[in-house]
Amino acid sequence: MMRFRKFRKGFTLLEILLVVVILGILVAIAIPRFTGGAKEAKINACKANIALINTVWELDYIKNGEWRDLDDLLNDKNYFPDGPPKCPFGDPYEDKDGDHRVDPHNHE
Repeated sequence: MMRFRKFRKGFTLLEILLVVVILGILVAIAIPRFTGGAKEAKINACKANIALINTVWELDYIKNGEWRDLDDLLNDKNYFPDGPPKCPFGDPYEDKDGDHRVDPHNHE
């Protein structure tokens, strides 16, 4: 005949449910923060690329005395040996108004 012990090993269903609820709350808080951080990093990378391209464009003007086309500048291996900078969101870098500055992107 088996005797029942006063103290059982293991967890009750209520304890397991409480842990699952707490983990769910933590995940619900953490995921939006990580997602927002990744988007903010991409936005900052895009802004840094635009600043770099504008700086190189001005340097090229000072060096050669004339403004080059943006596409020619971006494909110049002397300035960008690994290829032109790419927007993390996939948008092209353009100068639509002809002011020799890359148009800002709005990724907000």
